[in-house]
Amino acid sequence: MDIREALYTTRAMRRVKPDPIPMDVQARIMDAAVRAPSGGNTQNWRFLLVDDPEVKAKLGPIYRQAMSVLWGSYYKDRLDAAHDAPELEESKSMLRVQKSAQWLADNFEMVPLYMFGFAQHDPSGSSVYPALWNAQLAARAEGVGTSLTQVLVFHNDEVLDILGVPKDEGWNMLGCVSLGYPTGKWGVATRQPAHDVSFRNQWGEDVGFRDDEPLWP
Repeated sequence: MDIREALYTTRAMRRVKPDPIPMDVQARIMDAAVRAPSGGNTQNWRFLLVDDPEVKAKLGPIYRQAMSVLWGSYYKDRLDAAHDAPELEESKSMLRVQKSAQWLADNFEMVPLYMFGFAQHDPSGSSVYPALWNAQLAARAEGVGTSLTQVLVFHNDEVLDILGVPKDEGWNMLGCVSLGYPTGKWGVATRQPAHDVSFRNQWGEDVGFRDDEPLWP
């Protein structure tokens, strides 16, 4: 797959089939993950793959509760505004995102595979996030859809207990990626143009280029 196709079409794909992901596909995804940049080449990370139905059954209710907290706090104002003016394009976009994210919560146990990322004595995730993104790009090349979520940190200790993560070694859970063969179609996500969110040399100064449409394909 062309790298630009992977970059432009790897977006959150939360609605997936229950079909298992073959071990050789998982191996290629993980091998790409550990090739990511690592600060000081410390490789100060660990990854935990979860496909056991019993483990997912323990995590599912926690994930749904965490999403409920998220909707009622961080996203509350945006959701209230979307429901008050559902005809606006930004409202439609927000409601689509909520529907997609809630589908993952409601069907957590059905998703075939999850990948948790951890860093030791480093709550920033500066090395783990590139590795998780590498995994997501590699999954895209394999036709596997992914979505990164962090809401389980609301119940960090409980999740660490379920996953058997030692609490006295300084491991920080920094993200969870869902993986599965998507039910929908790949496509280029709609985003604000780069020139609307980028500056040059000083905050607020024009970046020097303008592209109103995606530069791929």
